[in-house]
Amino acid sequence: MNNRYKALIYAALIGLAIVIIFLGLLIGIDNKISWLLIALLIVTPFLYKRFNKDKIIKWKEEYSVGVNALDLDHQKLISLLNQFNTAYDYEMGEEYEHQTLKELLAYTEYHFDREEKMMEDSGYPDFVAHQEQHKIMIAKINEIKQKYEEQGHDAFQEVSDFLSGWLINHINGTDKQYTSHLNQHGFK
Repeated sequence: MNNRYKALIYAALIGLAIVIIFLGLLIGIDNKISWLLIALLIVTPFLYKRFNKDKIIKWKEEYSVGVNALDLDHQKLISLLNQFNTAYDYEMGEEYEHQTLKELLAYTEYHFDREEKMMEDSGYPDFVAHQEQHKIMIAKINEIKQKYEEQGHDAFQEVSDFLSGWLINHINGTDKQYTSHLNQHGFK
């Protein structure tokens, strides 16, 4: 069952509980079932949050690579990835899904170009290897994008899983390797 239907069922159950609470309180303020449902209604959002497997990624300072412009890019990429995951999880329609993927790809390419320019301008010694990782990632996304064109919504699970894992691993791994080099060459 997808998240859109889960959210709809969740909302319907809350509505039903509110109606039962109201009817119970009409019978009498000492109705234990109404008070039990009120307590359940209060804890429901906490339970939902705890057990809902959201793919939302939150920016953490530990993701910082020490270069403000690139950190801002990474924050934007995380935001776009979250929009993409929401579009996928809640099946917001083919047009919206396609648009979020297009924006994510465009910004990823922009970010890679900017990052590579900084590395090239500063003479970063592992520039070619880092650039190759970017090319592999773009090729993988384009491959999945092609699958989307052929298969539709179902292909998005693969790109969602790939991007969610790859982005954080890339930032915390390879990207952090250039921090001191870029900082020494004036990129803060």
